[in-house]
Amino acid sequence: MKKVMLMIVAFCLVFTMFSNNALADSVRGYYRSNGTYVAPSYRSHPNHTVTDNYSFKGNTNPYTGQEGHNYYRHNQTSPYYDRTIRYNSETIRH
Repeated sequence: MKKVMLMIVAFCLVFTMFSNNALADSVRGYYRSNGTYVAPSYRSHPNHTVTDNYSFKGNTNPYTGQEGHNYYRHNQTSPYYDRTIRYNSETIRH
């Protein structure tokens, strides 16, 4: 019985390690042109939607525990997409 439990725990650990890597890309740290260092981080895989981004409203970043706050109103794949475009003080609807 102990061997079975140990195997189950080992399987879960290995599965968790690979599933976390499958869900995210690592981003290397870099220096901005003004000399500011940006620390390395993780981001969700690039694809054709914003709804699975860690920063999207309702999602939680598994690495930091922070809840998403961005609606991505400028992106057509967001359910909160705002078709209103503002140029200076004019508002144009498409």
